[in-house]
Amino acid sequence: MSIALLIRRAADAALSLVYPPHCVACGVETAAGIFLCRHCSASARPIESPFCHRCSLPFEGELTTQFQCSNCEDRTLHFTAAVSGFRARGVVRDLIHRFKYDREYHLRHQLSTWAAAGLGDERLQNPDFEAFVPVPLHSARQREREFNQAEAIADLLAERTGKPVLNVLKRIRYTDSQTRHDRAERMENLRGAFHVRQPAAVLNRHLVLVDDVFTTGSTVEECARVLTEAGAASVRALVIARR
Repeated sequence: MSIALLIRRAADAALSLVYPPHCVACGVETAAGIFLCRHCSASARPIESPFCHRCSLPFEGELTTQFQCSNCEDRTLHFTAAVSGFRARGVVRDLIHRFKYDREYHLRHQLSTWAAAGLGDERLQNPDFEAFVPVPLHSARQREREFNQAEAIADLLAERTGKPVLNVLKRIRYTDSQTRHDRAERMENLRGAFHVRQPAAVLNRHLVLVDDVFTTGSTVEECARVLTEAGAASVRALVIARR
C-alpha cells in the first residue's frame, strides 16, 4: 500500500472522529456507519429480473426464462457471467465518478456495499469462487489517480468474504479512455493490453474479476481471456454498476 493511501485512510479515520456521520450524497446527518440516507439509498436503481444471464443487462419486457442479450449472443466470451446489482445512473454514477476522478477515497465504503449486493447471486456460487482479481490500471494512470479503484473495492470485498485478492494482472499497454469508443473499437483498443504476471497463482482456480462499471464488457472479456489462457478454471466478474 502506498504512503498516499495510508495517509488517506488515516484522514478518513480522523474526520470520522471530528465530524458527525453524514450522507455522502446529500450531506444530511446519518447514524454512525451509515453512508447514505434513506432517501438517497432508495434512489439507487437496482437491476431486477429479467436481465441477461451473461452480462446482467436489464430487459424491458416480460420474460420468465434465462436469456442472453444480443451483445453477448454473437460473441465468443471467456467470462461466464458479469454480476451487478445496480444501474450506473443517478447517485450510483455520481459516487463512482467522484471516487475515480475527484479522488474521494472514502466513497469506497458505499461503493463496495453496492458491489457486495451481487455476492449472493447464484452465478457466483456455482461453482463457488476462490479469489478476487482486480482489473488493473496502467502504471502511468495509477500514478495520476494515486489508487486503483478496482483494487480498493476488491480489498473491502475480501474483508467481507475472507476470500483473497490476487493482483496477478498487469496492464502492459497504455490505452486511451474507453468512453469514446464503440464495442468493436473498445475490443481493438484493449488487444494485448493485459498480462498475467503470476500464472501459477491462477492455475485451475475459479476467479472473480472486480471492476467499477460494465459497459460493453470489453475490459472484462480481455482480462478473462488472458486469465483463461493462463490456466484459470473459470472467470466471472463482479462490478459496482451496469450501464
